[in-house]
Amino acid sequence: MNDWFRRDADGSVTIAVHAQPGAKRTEVAGLHGEAVRIRLAAPALEDRANEALVDFLAGKFGVPRRSVTLEAGAKSRQKRVRVRGAAVGPAEALGL
Repeated sequence: MNDWFRRDADGSVTIAVHAQPGAKRTEVAGLHGEAVRIRLAAPALEDRANEALVDFLAGKFGVPRRSVTLEAGAKSRQKRVRVRGAAVGPAEALGL
């Protein structure tokens, strides 16, 4: 990955995410090494934090929820997420 994201040949974007569940609000909190740190208001129970992450990224990129897939890290803070059909780049969408 190019630091925290990679633009794939099919036009999709793969993002390295360091998730922090149980925060006061869902927000981008800068970079964490080679990943973007995202605080999630949802707890890490029953897949709620992963669902909140997918919803958050779909909203930020302006794509349907089905265009965002969690590729790796379902049970970890370190995740890899793919966004298909994004009209804006990851830095612009996430404000970095």
